[in-house]
Amino acid sequence: MGAVYFYHLTRQPLEVVLPMLLEKSLAAGWRCAVRGGDSRRMEWLDEKLWLGREDGFLPHGLTGGEHDAMQPVLLTTDPAAANNPTAVLAIDGVEIAPEEVALLERVSILFDGNDEAALARAREQWKALTEAGCSAQYWSQESGHWEKKAER
Repeated sequence: MGAVYFYHLTRQPLEVVLPMLLEKSLAAGWRCAVRGGDSRRMEWLDEKLWLGREDGFLPHGLTGGEHDAMQPVLLTTDPAAANNPTAVLAIDGVEIAPEEVALLERVSILFDGNDEAALARAREQWKALTEAGCSAQYWSQESGHWEKKAER
């Protein structure tokens, strides 16, 4: 059974944190899906990832291409991502089911700590997933670096 990691973004925006998490996931040998709820937001994120760091390249694709199944990182709104991921990075409060966590190596839920609605949604997800028996960790960057603040 996989685990759920909650990332409370307070000092850096999604477009800075997400590439770091994706690089670590790829280094672990995982195929990733970045799942959001809005296709325009995924297009925006695709652009941010292509314009990323000059000293690195993050291989990825936006769902709907002819090579979706081969993408190491696929940005999608579809829970049934075509690239058969072993890790899902969820943004914008998208639904993650406990059954899905059980089938994956890792689920990462990234949420904006400056958005009250996002905080409330992350709390709901923590409660639902931990009550369903999922292993979970809560990470915050409030102190200036990432620290594990809770684990169940």
